[in-house]
Amino acid sequence: MLYPFAETTECDFKRELETKKPKSWLKSVSAFANGIGGRLAFGIDDMGEVVGLTDVQKNAEVISDLIKTRIIPIPQFILTVEKVQEKNILVLTVEAGRATPYYYKADGIREAYIRIGNESVAAPDYILNELILKGKNQSFDALISDMKKADYSFTLLEATYYEQTLTKIEPKDYFSFGLTDKKGYLTNAGRLFADQYIVYNARVFCTRWQGLEKGSVFDDALDDKEFEGNLIYLLRCTSDFVKNNSKMRFYKEAGFRVDKPDYAERAVTEALVNALIHRDYIVAGSEVHVDMFDDRLEICSPGGMFDGKAVQEHNIANISSVRRNPVIADLFHRMKFMERRGSGLKKIISETEKLPGYKDALKPIFYSDGMSFKVILKNVNYEAQKVSDKVSDKVSDKVSDKMSDKEQYFFTTFLTLVEQNGFVTTKAIAEAIKMPETTARRYLAKLCKLDIIVSDGKNRGRKYYMN
Repeated sequence: MLYPFAETTECDFKRELETKKPKSWLKSVSAFANGIGGRLAFGIDDMGEVVGLTDVQKNAEVISDLIKTRIIPIPQFILTVEKVQEKNILVLTVEAGRATPYYYKADGIREAYIRIGNESVAAPDYILNELILKGKNQSFDALISDMKKADYSFTLLEATYYEQTLTKIEPKDYFSFGLTDKKGYLTNAGRLFADQYIVYNARVFCTRWQGLEKGSVFDDALDDKEFEGNLIYLLRCTSDFVKNNSKMRFYKEAGFRVDKPDYAERAVTEALVNALIHRDYIVAGSEVHVDMFDDRLEICSPGGMFDGKAVQEHNIANISSVRRNPVIADLFHRMKFMERRGSGLKKIISETEKLPGYKDALKPIFYSDGMSFKVILKNVNYEAQKVSDKVSDKVSDKVSDKMSDKEQYFFTTFLTLVEQNGFVTTKAIAEAIKMPETTARRYLAKLCKLDIIVSDGKNRGRKYYMN
């Protein structure tokens, strides 16, 4: 019989209790304590088959002793016996620890582990450093540097703060905002807001690729920029890059124009702010990457979710606000660039849903692992653009001149429906564009008169095809 769980980030199986090589399972104890906690089930093989244990009492005592002697500090854990199909198994539940990092210790060597997918792996140096800060209840952005505020300028920060809040930053605010200590030494957050480029990792690489995949920057990039410096400067430059490499399409309604941007501006801003404030600045030689393709925009930043759990395992509607860089996040909130209470991802979704032409297949995608966090925004105009390209092949300039903007938009929708279903009905295209059937019937009649489309059937059963 299979155990009703699978090996995941929060669950691991062991066929038997290994006492001669306890590292085989104790590294999972370390990883669970350093992350979001987890369950280690003894008496279950790698395929999830319940094989059972012969002496659960003795096994439980050995597990407790080995954790107490080999894991430092000792994590909180609970051992329980479960009976499955008359077979006894032991379930070790390890709580997420506060005194990170939790090390496996043997032969004078200490190693800290983390979970990546369903494996326990040795923590890289930058994650180990982050675990040390977390265990001290400190954050990277709040650490004090050896740089004096008096040696640097903050013109962009002060101008932007006033522009956004209509309030000037006073000298005392640098301390209250967490940008300096009382002696005037900059925190890491303060260094990241200085006009000068003094944090090497404060960089964003932006590329507009030709087509749908990455290639050679020299051969396949339509635009390529590298930005470095102040976080506000990075946000502005990256936002401009996305705008310059996006298109604003539109169609006309009676008396007004409906804009159809490729991406929701507010969603892009939220995604960029998220990348800048929640990224892991401890990772040496790292940067945020913004990659634009014909059909999507990808924003990838160093460092996974701060709570250790993959974002795809979260319910976005109820995701908690756990901030890797709380000082930076608080200042961005004061300048109204972001929400305070962890609603940024929900905002990305809700703003995208407002776009004309949005459908469920275009919902933003969020993905993270232990190393990085990625946001993927779909270009809501990509399919329409592909159809529009076909319009130019199927409709001569002379005929196109006889069609209004709304009629041409109507025709691109017609082509999309034909590709999907092989034909179009009046009702189907009217519902797709949200127009009265009488109006749709009039447009269809004009396209027939121009010999662009043909029809068969009568009345409500009439079907329309490309000529």
